[in-house]
Amino acid sequence: MKHSEKFFFILQENLQKTFLNNRIIDYLIFFFILILGIIIIQILKIIIKKYLKAWAEKTTSSLDDLFIQGIEKFLLPLSYFGVLYISTKFLSLHHSFEKIINILSIILLAFFSARFLLLIILGSLDLYLEKKEGYKEKKKFYAGLFTVIKVVIWIFTLFITLDNLGIKITPLIAGLGIGGVAIALASQAILGDLFNYFVILFDRPFEIGDFIIIGDFMGTVEYIGVKTTRIRSLGGEQLIFSNTDLTNSRVRNYKRMEKRRVLFKIGVTYQTPLEKLKEIPGIIENIIKSIPDTIFERVHFFSYGDYSLVFEIVYHVIGNDYIKYMNIQQEINFRIKEEFEKQNIEFAYPTQTLYLNKIN
Repeated sequence: MKHSEKFFFILQENLQKTFLNNRIIDYLIFFFILILGIIIIQILKIIIKKYLKAWAEKTTSSLDDLFIQGIEKFLLPLSYFGVLYISTKFLSLHHSFEKIINILSIILLAFFSARFLLLIILGSLDLYLEKKEGYKEKKKFYAGLFTVIKVVIWIFTLFITLDNLGIKITPLIAGLGIGGVAIALASQAILGDLFNYFVILFDRPFEIGDFIIIGDFMGTVEYIGVKTTRIRSLGGEQLIFSNTDLTNSRVRNYKRMEKRRVLFKIGVTYQTPLEKLKEIPGIIENIIKSIPDTIFERVHFFSYGDYSLVFEIVYHVIGNDYIKYMNIQQEINFRIKEEFEKQNIEFAYPTQTLYLNKIN
């Protein structure tokens, strides 16, 4: 026998030797597959960093960046375990150890898949909302929606994982259904607030930063959560309302008011001549029309008051700024006072006249 043939014979004989229920050649195949898989993963990492990232930076969409980020953060780490899992299939492992690896692979696959799915869904939603005006200021408003999405995906992932682990989830879901009815009955208010959070989210009767009035309370919306909405009142204190209370109430949203209708009255003395009374509507109309951002509607001699002749004035202020409205009203009051003084028209104030009869 030649030396080379003898060498291959000895080598083949050694490779067929068994150690822990596996041949030496099986261990060599295991390490070969493991090392080859790691090399392939490293090559993929280089391709992603050098080519795919450069391609993604050139595109206008940010969605491809999310996919690359998800692959780099979750799928590539999972692939290391995948290589190990495939490599172990070339070995004859103890039943318990093989079962542990199978369970671990299902859990890791579910965990990293859920993380990847959350990154894509929440990232895409964030990109969509980011295009809307004032999203940064309203980001807290959507935090509850993101939380609900996370909870739903993790619960769905848990059920899939349990099912793949051989745990029958039908009785579990049935049990949860019966328990869920009991919990729902005990927490109707909480579930109602959660439902009404979505009503506020999609119907948008108000948003963060809006000035609203609910009954006797008013203030600026600071936070909208899955259960409560918080409002900063004019006095500085924070008002906390349940979402159900808000959706069941009549809410006046002043932030969306395009123009403010203003009605006010003035009174002049009964001694004012008729000619002067007829001039008053024209005087006030000219004053209001001369002030920017106002729309004149009407002026009328409204009624005979207890101590004055009452005029009713109606006009509109363009915009919803309360300070702007007060500045305009103040300017109107100043000018009316100025014009009445020029025309010798007197404002009325509470007076009483006593008539005394002389008794002989």
